[in-house]
Amino acid sequence: MTIEKLEGTSTRLYSLVAPLVMKSSILRQNNNYPFKTSRRHTWFVAIDGCTVLGFIPVEQKDNTVTINNYYVSGDNATLLSALLQEVTQTYGRGYILQSITHTRHIDTFKEKGFSVIREWKLYIKMLYDKK
Repeated sequence: MTIEKLEGTSTRLYSLVAPLVMKSSILRQNNNYPFKTSRRHTWFVAIDGCTVLGFIPVEQKDNTVTINNYYVSGDNATLLSALLQEVTQTYGRGYILQSITHTRHIDTFKEKGFSVIREWKLYIKMLYDKK
């Protein structure tokens, strides 16, 4: 498995993730919330051969970076952990790193140094502790 870091409007990104983000089963897993991207986004995409296993898009606004609307095949905690490792290595220092996290992934985010700052019904807002 490799993790590629791609700009939010790159043609490679579109070719990799479009088949996933347009699937109704993937959208249901994301509580029917559409995935979005822009020039302010950077995507971390986990690939095994020709198969996309998951991705985490992050949006940068000034010195704040936000993880939102990510996908991990089968809710695989090991895969999510590897993607989070890449994100925290890239943005963990010098930025405020926050996440809008699915409630089912709280433990994995906590293991990677995130703490809860706000709770909703389906999501938890978390903040990365730079340690």
